[in-house]
Amino acid sequence: MSATTLLLLGGLLLFSAMALCLSVIGVVTAERRGVSRSLAAVRAIDQAPDVLKQELDRPFSERVIAPLGEQVVGLGRRLTRSDAADRIRHKLDIAGNPQSWDVNRIIGLKVLGMALLGGLSLVYALGAGASFPKLVLVTGGLGALGYLLPNILLHNAGEKRSELMQNALPDALDLLTISVEAGLGFDSAVARVAKNTTGPLAQELARLLQEMQIGVGRMEAMRAMGERTTVKDLKTFCGAMVQADQLGIPIGRVLRVQSKEMRDKRRQRAEEKAQKVPVKILFPLIFFILPCLFLMVMGPAAIQLMGFFDR
Repeated sequence: MSATTLLLLGGLLLFSAMALCLSVIGVVTAERRGVSRSLAAVRAIDQAPDVLKQELDRPFSERVIAPLGEQVVGLGRRLTRSDAADRIRHKLDIAGNPQSWDVNRIIGLKVLGMALLGGLSLVYALGAGASFPKLVLVTGGLGALGYLLPNILLHNAGEKRSELMQNALPDALDLLTISVEAGLGFDSAVARVAKNTTGPLAQELARLLQEMQIGVGRMEAMRAMGERTTVKDLKTFCGAMVQADQLGIPIGRVLRVQSKEMRDKRRQRAEEKAQKVPVKILFPLIFFILPCLFLMVMGPAAIQLMGFFDR
């Protein structure tokens, strides 16, 4: 046998040995992976009662209510317009972001209100045997009312909060003006007013102070506070402070002018309400007070005249 033949035979045997080793390693690795998967499945089966117990130990609201709420919110987002979330968030800012109120909850309540009132009205109309047009009208009307009810409640909360802020604004500006003129900086004066007063305006001033403390500029923070409210006087104050900061006008002078203007507006509002009282009391006077007065005055005389004519 020649040397060339022996060399080829040795190379073939070496290649066969390497292929056999690789195949064995692959088989062993596959077997190990299969065994690992089987062991993992067995462990999962053994741990299933523990997982089930942990799942059952969770509150009912987390296991059932929360997933249903997420589905309802998803449905509500598909039913509303794309900018509905931004508008609801703005209304929440106006209402002071009440505790446990957020955009998702409002959207979910809109869908639930529509489904609840619409379903109840549908059942009632079917039970009463209403015609099809009346059925559609009643169901659609009450369903729309249920859909709009969260917006109405949110708007009402915002209006009440705005009224409280408008009533408290003149006194807060007086205290702010006195603090600045006494030598305090604007930030320190805002902190003092927020600490010594209560109500929605104090909360807004505290939020303004927090925004300035985390690095937001004074003008940006004042603009943001003006955008979070519907009170025209507060918007005017924020605009005046931004303009004073841009033009370099002394803050004490601006606060003095704004404080006097707010007191004048409060007095004008009180005088306006006083002028409306005679008009508002006219209809109750005509329909309720005067008939009772005529009855008390003319009643005895009418009884005497009836007795006189009976003789």
